[in-house]
Amino acid sequence: MRYVTGVLRGTVRLIGRWQAIDGISDAVSDLVAKLTGSTPVKNLLSGTFMGHPLHPALTDVPIGAWLAATTVDVVAGERDAAAAQTLVGLGVLAAVPTGISGSSDWSTTYGPDKRIGLVHAVVNISATTLQAASWLARRRGHRGRGAVLSLVGLGLTLGSAYLGGHLTLSRGVGVNHTAFEEPSEEWTDVAAEAELGPGSLTRVEVGGVPVVLIKRHGEVHALSAVCTHAGGPLDGGTLDTSGCVTCPWHGSRFRIDDGSVQRGPASEPAPRWDVKIEDGRVLVRA
Repeated sequence: MRYVTGVLRGTVRLIGRWQAIDGISDAVSDLVAKLTGSTPVKNLLSGTFMGHPLHPALTDVPIGAWLAATTVDVVAGERDAAAAQTLVGLGVLAAVPTGISGSSDWSTTYGPDKRIGLVHAVVNISATTLQAASWLARRRGHRGRGAVLSLVGLGLTLGSAYLGGHLTLSRGVGVNHTAFEEPSEEWTDVAAEAELGPGSLTRVEVGGVPVVLIKRHGEVHALSAVCTHAGGPLDGGTLDTSGCVTCPWHGSRFRIDDGSVQRGPASEPAPRWDVKIEDGRVLVRA
């Protein structure tokens, strides 16, 4: 088992160092970013509307359908050939929105993560192509050929799922970057109100947790300064006239009064802090 683990991890490291694919990766990424750049599209594909990344939820459908199809092939054979064909087709259809949402997430990654993500996508496309070929073979009455194609496609899908799991669970791509903050619930003095200019974004720390203070229309707001999407510094972003702060890394936009996401790729709101002013001093608490 230790040998298998070593091989898997070594393979992923090699992919992450494969700089030869950077040219292709960057070109495809730029195209995807342009196609998915509008706010409604980005919010839909990022899962902003549901408060959770969309791509991981969608992956269950094609994987489950293709696994079920292969199970039916093995257990039932000719008896339930129609059911297996339907499951294969369902997986192929579900793979389309799954791939689109994943490509949108991938377009905001860098370096080793982007290289691994590109290989992840290529393997998934290959698997989906085999499943589509399986469906056509079954439709033409070649159930055995279709079953073999499905089995090979499922194997590729599971291998790709390992890469996806590595990106999420080992590299932290797509996780909430404020999830492990331990914000203080005690009122903490962090700044003098006079130091905060109109429209300013001021970074302070409360018990090791970075917080951005935002003064707008004479009122002070506070959010966790780390963007929930990829950890970008919100204090380095911009404040617009609608009362939203935009992350400088990938353009996620949050309302300053409640932290809600107005534009992806972030799907989790920015943690909001309570603010009060006493004797000209700004105090905050989680």
